[in-house]
Amino acid sequence: MTQTVTAKLHRLTTPAGVNVSYARYGSGPPLVLVHGGFSDHDSNWELIKPLIAEQFTVHAIARRGRGETDATETHSLIDEAEDVAAVIRSVGEPVFLLGHAVGALIAAEAARTAPALVRKLVLYEPPKPTLLSGTVFQQLSALADQGDWENYSWVFFKEGLGIPIEEMEELRASEVWAAYVADARATAQDMRALREYELDPQRFQDLNIPTLFQVGSESPAELFLTDELAPVFPNARVETLAGQAHEGMTTAPEQYVAAITKFLLG
Repeated sequence: MTQTVTAKLHRLTTPAGVNVSYARYGSGPPLVLVHGGFSDHDSNWELIKPLIAEQFTVHAIARRGRGETDATETHSLIDEAEDVAAVIRSVGEPVFLLGHAVGALIAAEAARTAPALVRKLVLYEPPKPTLLSGTVFQQLSALADQGDWENYSWVFFKEGLGIPIEEMEELRASEVWAAYVADARATAQDMRALREYELDPQRFQDLNIPTLFQVGSESPAELFLTDELAPVFPNARVETLAGQAHEGMTTAPEQYVAAITKFLLG
C-alpha cells in the first residue's frame, strides 16, 4: 500500500517581489526540489514522494506559473534561480538541492547564488538552450501566441523531442496528457527562458559543492548539458541510471531514490 504523505503549501515573497509557493513534507535534513517543464511541484515527484518523505524534509518548489507562484512572461532562468535561492535562505540551515530538466539549470544557478547554503547538489539532465531547433521553436511560439496548448504539447513532444507517432498516440490517450496540456502555458515560458539563457560553463568553475550529474542510459545525450558542465564543476561526478531515460523518478522511483539517497546521505 502506498503511503499517503500530507504536504502543506507555504508561501514567501522574494526580495524581487515575486510570490513563490512550495510544498513541505517529510522529516530529516532539508531537501529542496526544483521541477522541470510539463510538470509542477507535485506531479514531478509524485511517485517518489512517500519514499523521500521518510528521509528528508522536502521543500518542493512550484516554479513560475505553478501552484500559487506568480505566473510571469518575461522572466529568465536567473530570475527563477533567485526564487529558489529565496526558498533556500528561508529554510534556516544548509540544504540538499535537486533539479530536474530545466529545473536542473535553475538549481545550478541557485547554488552559485547561495553556495554556502547548499550541502550537495543533484542535477538530472539539464537541457541545452538549443534543445528545440529554431524551426520547432518558431512553430511552438506561434501556437503559444494562439493559445493552442493542445497542439503546443503535441508538437513539443513529437517534433521537439522526436517521440515516435505510436508512442505519441499512447501518450495522448493516457491520463497524464490533460496535465501536460494544462501546464503547457507555463512550459512555453520555460522554453523561451531556456532559449535566451546565455550558457557559460566557466561560471561554475569555483562552485566547490559536491555535485551529482544524473543521466539516463536511454536518454539522447546530445540534448543535454552534462558533457559540457560536469568537467567544469570542481567536485562533480556523473552517474548513469541504468535502463532509464529522462523521467527516472517516474519510471523507476525506487531505483531513483536509492541513487539520490546514496549520494546525499552516504
